[in-house]
Amino acid sequence: MSVGFIGLGNLGKAIANRLVSEGVKLTVWNRSKQNARDFGVPLAESPAAVVSSADITFLCLADSNAVKAVLESPGGILSTDCAGKIIIDTTTNHFNSVLQFHRHLSERGGSYLEAPVLGSIIPASQGNLTVLVSGDIKSYETALPLLNKIAKKIFFLEKPSLATKLKLVNNFVLGSFMATIAEALALGEEMGASKQVILDIFSSGPANSAILNSKKDKLLAEDFSPHFSMAMMNKDLNYLEEMARSINRPLFNAMVARELFSKSISARLGELDFSAIYKVIKEMQ
Repeated sequence: MSVGFIGLGNLGKAIANRLVSEGVKLTVWNRSKQNARDFGVPLAESPAAVVSSADITFLCLADSNAVKAVLESPGGILSTDCAGKIIIDTTTNHFNSVLQFHRHLSERGGSYLEAPVLGSIIPASQGNLTVLVSGDIKSYETALPLLNKIAKKIFFLEKPSLATKLKLVNNFVLGSFMATIAEALALGEEMGASKQVILDIFSSGPANSAILNSKKDKLLAEDFSPHFSMAMMNKDLNYLEEMARSINRPLFNAMVARELFSKSISARLGELDFSAIYKVIKEMQ
């Protein structure tokens, strides 16, 4: 089975490296050709060329606008013969956009699997992601051996857009937890305790969590090099707000988190890791 990969940002490169380490031979394309050349695998000239050469192609892009461009632009996926092709899109998309992507691929004889992932660079490199999948069950079963190489857990949700919607709900929890940890840490420091002591207390009691454990070292060192950026979290919380509005569902905690992460964009800190919300909160007066 031939495999393609489109999108070699931080997460995409980690997923692609994992596939290569598992013996998968990839053909890749990236908007920045230098990133793709540095990857050390065959480089296609366009998204269409990747799909033409592959049975299954992964996408890992920034947002739905980027996916739309890869599908519809000159040299995009939809410009080639998609019959029998499977697209696995790990991008966190807009909940309405994925419905269009399913339809466009189906009209071209292909199959689109929305497959947003839970986890960032480190679990991706270890094959420990969680993947939520919606789409055609036969395509899912065909893609499952590849998904098992990058994931420790897979939820097949079938109904188009449901995987995307639940990824947005998950990131509501993720963003809210991170904002709460950051605010509590800043408050504890104001009370005169050291960062180390506060985080050790959190880790020793009910405040302990996977999020705290994964971001503790970043908070201590104030090393906010991105695994998952504040800009991406802000994007996802905006998608979440639109999703809730579409069903007339009020949001409370999610809107507090969205407002905090939007401040990171105003402060031009959006490219930092989302744990840098600590920096945003601490500097508030």
